[in-house]
Amino acid sequence: MRNLVWGLLCFVLFNACKKDSGCGYSDQKLVAPVTEQQAVKDYLTSNNVSTALKDSSGFYYEIVKSGDGNGSPGLCSQVELAYTGQLTNGHVFDQATTAFTLGSSIEGLRKGLPLIKKGGHIKLYIPPTLAYGSTDIKDNSGTVIIPANSILIFDITMSSFY
Repeated sequence: MRNLVWGLLCFVLFNACKKDSGCGYSDQKLVAPVTEQQAVKDYLTSNNVSTALKDSSGFYYEIVKSGDGNGSPGLCSQVELAYTGQLTNGHVFDQATTAFTLGSSIEGLRKGLPLIKKGGHIKLYIPPTLAYGSTDIKDNSGTVIIPANSILIFDITMSSFY
């Protein structure tokens, strides 16, 4: 199932990316609508998460550990990380240790992971526009694993990037 989720992440953004002269990925400059930003804020408030900060694109984040070393990953970086992805109802839709090119992922990860360095740990609260939007994500048997318009919560530790 984790391969399906990451495969979909890559497919959706790879096909939507604007090409540039580097690795082929560029900033999408997406901003979540105010209603989605408010829904994330309401979730955080109702779950007593008071330390999350808001990014200008509309997702929220908590840096648990900033990490070590110089620099942060860019869109062309290969990132290696362990993560848990869940819905606001607590349902874990995926959990894995994996590696991928940052530019091939959903916008919330593209914008959130550069906030930490190697060895960093971050929690991301991503509104639908910066995730899968109005698209249901299904497994190979056709079962919806991420409903359309879902807020996604990722708990991520980035072991390295290059």
